[in-house]
Formats: sequence, C-alpha cells, structure tokens
Amino acid sequence: MNQQVLMKKIKKIQEEMLATQQEIENTVFYASAGGVVDVEVYGTKEIKAVKVEDSFEIESKEDIEMLSEMIVAACNQAYREIEKTTKEKMDKYNSMLGGFGGLF
Repeated sequence: MNQQVLMKKIKKIQEEMLATQQEIENTVFYASAGGVVDVEVYGTKEIKAVKVEDSFEIESKEDIEMLSEMIVAACNQAYREIEKTTKEKMDKYNSMLGGFGGLF
C-alpha cells in the first residue's frame, strides 16, 4: 500500500471518529432513580435537566438527603451509559488504527 493511499485511509478514519464523537456529544442520555428523579445528560456529561416527581414530598432532613442521593445515582447511571456508548462506538476505530502497525 503506498503512502498516499494509507494517508487517505487514515484521514477518512479520523473524520469518521470525529463525526462519531460529535454525535455522542450531541446525544441526550436519560436515566432515572427511584422513580422520583429523572435526569437528561448530554454525551459531554453536561447535565441538561433534572426533574423531580411532583408527588415527592420533603418532610424531613432525611428526605432531602435521599433526594440528593437519587440525583447523584441517576447522574452516575447516565454517565455509565455515556461511557458504554462511547466505548462501543469508538472501539472499532481504535482497532482499525491499530491495524496500521502501531502508527497511533
């Protein structure tokens, strides 16, 4: 394979990787905790929205702590989904680039 063909293939893979990364970053991931908290998080891990079920009532300090824990749990669940999706979509490019003799 000549150098020009190789460079064109690498450039194409890089462009596809960038497009895939941008797609992930623009995707909104949803997660829920306890049926009380719903979160929406962009693929950049920037939180878009946190919604608390209208019926959830705060009657004590423990309720506030529980709500806080559910928000954290829902966000962490969304972050894990982002990482899983990123790994699944980007692994194919890593294996492709790995086939170029360790150039990357």
